[in-house]
Amino acid sequence: MYFLTGWPRRLLCPLKSEEEPFYIQPSTQRFYFAVLSETQLSIWFSRPSVLIVSYIESAKAAAQFGSYQCAEWKPDDSMIAVASNGYILLFDVLGGQEDKYLYEAVYPKGSPRVKVTPGYKQEQCAPALTLEMKKPVDLEAPITSLQSLQDDLLVCTADGYLHVLHWDGLGSNGRKAISLTTIPFSLDLQSARGGPSLDLDKVHIKCMEYCVTLDGFAAVLSDGRLGFITPLGNTVTADQLQGVWAADVMDGTCVAVNNKYRLMAFGCASGTVLVYMIDTTTGSMQLSHKLELTPKHYPDIYNKTGPVKLIRWSPDYSVVMVTWECGGLSLWSVFGAQLICTLGEDFAYRSDGTKKEPIKISSMSWGAEGYHLWVVPKLNEQMADPPAPCSPPRVGILQFHFIKSALTVNPCTSNQEQVLLHGEDRLYLTCGDPAQTHNYNNTNGGGGGGGPQDGSPLHSPPGHNAALSQGLSTLLGHKHWHVIQVRALLLWRRWFAAIDSAGQCMAVAGRRGFAHYSLYSRKWKLFGNITQEQNMTVTGGLAWWKDFVVVACYNFIDQQEELRLYLRSSNLDNAFASVTRLPADTLLINVFRDMVILFRADCSICLYSLERRNSGPNPSASVELLQEVSMSRYIPHPALVVSVTLTSVRTETGITLKAPQQACVAESIMLNLAGQLIMLQRDRSGPQLRDKDTPPNNKKLLSFCPPVVLAQCVENVWTTCRSNRKKRHLLEALWLSCGEAGMKVWLPLFPRDHRKPHSFLSRRIMLPFHINIYPLAVLFEDALVLGASNETVLYDGLQGGGCGGAASPSEPLEALFPYCTVERTSQIYLHHILRQLLVRNLGEQALLLAQSCAGLPYFPHVMELMVHVVLEEEATSREPIPDPLLPTVAKFITEFPLFLQTIVHCARKTEYALWNYLFAAVGNPKDLFEECLMAQDLDTAASYLIILQNMEVPAVSRQHATLLFNTALEQGKWDLCRHMIRFLKAIGSGEMDTPPPTPSTQEPSSTGGFEFFRNRSISLSQSADCITTGKFNLQKTFSMPTGPSSKGREVECAENMYIDLMLWRHARHLLEQVRLRDLGCFSAQLGFELIGWLCRERNRVARVEDFVGALKTLHRDFLWPFPVLPAGSLSSPLKNGRCRAVLSTTLLKSQSADSLLHSDMDTGPAALPPVAPRGRAWLEALGPGAKDMDTGSSSSHSLHRLTPETQDAFLSPLSNKVEEYSLGSATDLTENSSVVDGDWTMVDENASTLSLSQAELEHISMELASKGPDRSQVQLRYLLHIFMEAGCLEWCVVIGLILREANVIKQVIGYLDSPEVPPETVQSVRSGLLAVDSWASTDCLGFKPFLSLIRPQLQQLMEAAAEQVHTEAFQATGPGDSQPETQAEEGKPTGSF
Repeated sequence: MYFLTGWPRRLLCPLKSEEEPFYIQPSTQRFYFAVLSETQLSIWFSRPSVLIVSYIESAKAAAQFGSYQCAEWKPDDSMIAVASNGYILLFDVLGGQEDKYLYEAVYPKGSPRVKVTPGYKQEQCAPALTLEMKKPVDLEAPITSLQSLQDDLLVCTADGYLHVLHWDGLGSNGRKAISLTTIPFSLDLQSARGGPSLDLDKVHIKCMEYCVTLDGFAAVLSDGRLGFITPLGNTVTADQLQGVWAADVMDGTCVAVNNKYRLMAFGCASGTVLVYMIDTTTGSMQLSHKLELTPKHYPDIYNKTGPVKLIRWSPDYSVVMVTWECGGLSLWSVFGAQLICTLGEDFAYRSDGTKKEPIKISSMSWGAEGYHLWVVPKLNEQMADPPAPCSPPRVGILQFHFIKSALTVNPCTSNQEQVLLHGEDRLYLTCGDPAQTHNYNNTNGGGGGGGPQDGSPLHSPPGHNAALSQGLSTLLGHKHWHVIQVRALLLWRRWFAAIDSAGQCMAVAGRRGFAHYSLYSRKWKLFGNITQEQNMTVTGGLAWWKDFVVVACYNFIDQQEELRLYLRSSNLDNAFASVTRLPADTLLINVFRDMVILFRADCSICLYSLERRNSGPNPSASVELLQEVSMSRYIPHPALVVSVTLTSVRTETGITLKAPQQACVAESIMLNLAGQLIMLQRDRSGPQLRDKDTPPNNKKLLSFCPPVVLAQCVENVWTTCRSNRKKRHLLEALWLSCGEAGMKVWLPLFPRDHRKPHSFLSRRIMLPFHINIYPLAVLFEDALVLGASNETVLYDGLQGGGCGGAASPSEPLEALFPYCTVERTSQIYLHHILRQLLVRNLGEQALLLAQSCAGLPYFPHVMELMVHVVLEEEATSREPIPDPLLPTVAKFITEFPLFLQTIVHCARKTEYALWNYLFAAVGNPKDLFEECLMAQDLDTAASYLIILQNMEVPAVSRQHATLLFNTALEQGKWDLCRHMIRFLKAIGSGEMDTPPPTPSTQEPSSTGGFEFFRNRSISLSQSADCITTGKFNLQKTFSMPTGPSSKGREVECAENMYIDLMLWRHARHLLEQVRLRDLGCFSAQLGFELIGWLCRERNRVARVEDFVGALKTLHRDFLWPFPVLPAGSLSSPLKNGRCRAVLSTTLLKSQSADSLLHSDMDTGPAALPPVAPRGRAWLEALGPGAKDMDTGSSSSHSLHRLTPETQDAFLSPLSNKVEEYSLGSATDLTENSSVVDGDWTMVDENASTLSLSQAELEHISMELASKGPDRSQVQLRYLLHIFMEAGCLEWCVVIGLILREANVIKQVIGYLDSPEVPPETVQSVRSGLLAVDSWASTDCLGFKPFLSLIRPQLQQLMEAAAEQVHTEAFQATGPGDSQPETQAEEGKPTGSF
């Protein structure tokens, strides 16, 4: 509601004086402030805050009258009464001449703020005043309190008398004395007839204040009792006074009254403020609420504040400031919500952690409209000595700056969903129109910043220039404020502001006229005719209706109250306004759809209809009176009405879920009467006519039923005129802010499935709930409350912290107080409402409400909060709970798919001691873990594994971890796999003290290249010291247990062997299913030693049983296109032998090297790790000729000597790889849909020109397009490298066929002659190539040109097989030699290439 900003400002008196001020009292309108020191009376002006006049008592008079004590203003500000040692000193305040001012504003030449504006001096100039002392009045007793009435001055003295002095008449005729003992006091007015019930001898009134709306005096007696004195007649006489007192209170210290809410705040010696109200039935004092510090928030100081010293209500009576004898300030809303307290956090501690003594306050007062708090600090004992050189010699007056919610000034803004704050000369706005966010989200405001203390104290985070997403993030995704500097000509003591529903236009009204501001254009629109502006003043506020500004104003020319509508797009001129005369002054205004509701000073409510007309060149609006309702019977004083609102809320029968209410119809009036929410509903008890049966001209609005009180202690009301069938619960509800009681929602109840509701069930229910912020706006569909909060920043280190350990008022303000800022806040409330419905056995309504909000992005968090709050309350309760709510909440959450995640997330955020209670209600965690596995929700299952680790024995944890590990391996959840490896290792190594963290739900992407060039040859059963995680930084969440190196370890750890067995099993499974891409990702992500494992499995699972099937599978997995023959391939010059068939290999290798060097992977060929020793040993056994093969980085001939035309036209894909996939990968990856990979010729390096025919160019283009993605090529070549090192020649042949690398096939066939190669491998390669040839001849002719390239090697392989058969025919055969012989026979070539 009110928020502290910046640092306080110190006001120093320009006159030299040894006396320091100790008391401050504002005038009635708070234009002036009377400041007292011992013998000096000073008058200060409010804005600008300057000293006007000072009266210094002579030494003789000071000796006679003594020191000044307190002061009081006459209501018309023409006199000041000062109490001094039993005397009342009356001063006349005399103004100067009409054009004589003490201070005037000076503007530079050419400034638009010229002096031709009428009334500018009253707004910006400080008047010149003089003080003249009149004859003093001697009351012959010490004076304890002064209170001003309209024509009288009440003076309370220590001898127990009330003196009534007439302001204008002195002597015996203008003075009356009433003894306190003659006033009858009782607990209520009904028992007052028996005479005085209190013994008031030797008792006097210590503090007293008059309440206009209660027509009585709130008083604190000298014995600590609290009382309320009511004059029974029109005059204050002894026989016309009646008093009531509060029971059981004996420690009262001070009092302050709230005229708007009819409250009396009494300070107590215990440090508590008791807020009382008067029961209208019995007249007794009823305790409304308390204002006290709680040990939860202030454990060190809550009981050490001392007695309450001062209480001051703000001018609009919406907040109250409290200070104690021990110092400090605390700000509360009218019904007890604490907003600010300077006894904690940065206010009470320095930046080095040392505690500061709170500043003690002698007196304080609110400035005009509550934008400033004037504080007179109390001198410390050490300050009585001469001031130290390091501190200023003066204490002065401190002026705290505040900004406040627009709801305190113009309550019609409660219909908006933006937070709007008022400063003294600027507005702070959160804009809520997503469509326009990008137009102004990177600006900081529309006005100047002022000085360093007056600059905008509201944060704008560093990242506010970034583009915001549309929708809810407009209101919540950032803390940016739009700061709008209000023009000085509009500012006055009270000014209004209203924002339209789109959040784009702002209307501001001041002393005279009004203006509106566009956030889009950053421009103001003012009246073109200044006379029209000066002839009107806004009285009842202003609001927006569509694109019209609705203003309730007073016309000085006609002396008439009027309702005006101005079009936003037209000029501000009365010629374009729609004017309606009103019979009485308007106090409040509000808009509901196409209706305007006015509350007038005669306590009547008027409803007007609005209609837009587009007949003329400029659109206009017509206003028609619909209905008038008199409320004088129910409203004792018009100033008690806080707000008035039209709503579609109704309580009668007929509310169904099938047919929503007519949200456009104004069904009821909501009136906030001094904190009581009163509802006037239309009377539908009689026969009803349907709208279509009633002629449009004869429609008569229904009358209203008698008012009904809905709620007490209401500060703000929110409702909306929108409708949404999917979220009717939220949109048709009424939202209330109730101070310390939190919020309340009047929620509609709908029957489910269109069933007829039970007659005994209520149609609505009032649900209370607490939130941690002060609500300023409600987002209805989003189930959010918006607010603002004070944040502090310490800068005391820059000032050296003052001169001593204890704080003093003369220290630098930066050392005494932190710098205060205001930040936007928001809070979810849906879980509170759901819980309240479940408590009341309204689970069906809770389910309907939750299902309507299930699409909100924070709905899972709502469910977690509900479970967590209920669990904390019930599991930590010291007494048994007869009807626990947690089982009901658990059953409720099972209705939603996020049940498993909600439970485990709540458990992970809760203490371990509460887990048994939680899972006793929601189910066994082992069962929940298995449900997660069945639902394939592995991340949630991993979280349940942490629960099982703490609640079950290690054997159970190992069993479930194994299930999860195998499932994660199968699904390729590599990050989860790494966590599971650590988890399984920790089980066996005794590292269970630190549970592994829950794996992140964001899996690293493996769609790119394998990270083959890292972690390649590391076994999980060996040392993992050298594991690096690359771009996936897992150092904080994943650390492999280290151990001794493989050379120094005699036996492997059983746990590591157990993990290795599972990894081997998974690798075998992948290889059996020809999932080489998954195998590569598996090896790269988990550091699996693929070469060593393949060496062991070379003659087992690493065999290729079906070459054609493997070829097809790899083409599909790696997105590699099949080659096809072009239509003119039979007559192609590349087939007639004129060109050599070498260019194909050259181009392939050139592109391969380029891919490795320029691919978007962060590794290259130079990053290849050293090959494992046992893999290299196999190559060494083949002889020196085999060591020269390196398909990943082999040299190639340059292609850059082609002519520029040829290179630009056909070879650009090689040199400019800007796309991840080639043309071939964009086609359907079937065997007959790709492009040919035919024969290429070798270009002579010395040739300066190259002449190619159109067919040759087409052939080259198709050859380049037949490549797969660059990343797939890198992966295939690396897999080829791995299989070659491991000796898996069959897989090398398959990959060579895919890449169409003739050198690979030649070298593999060359390896087959080595004695290290088993005969089964030779037979398998020979059979596989024959099968591929047969398949290519029938199904994929595009392979035939490549197979013709390797025809000599295939012939050599066939001849070697024939020689082997011939040799074996002359050898003796044994029982076990028949199978190879048969295989050799079967392997004879049946056809030729």
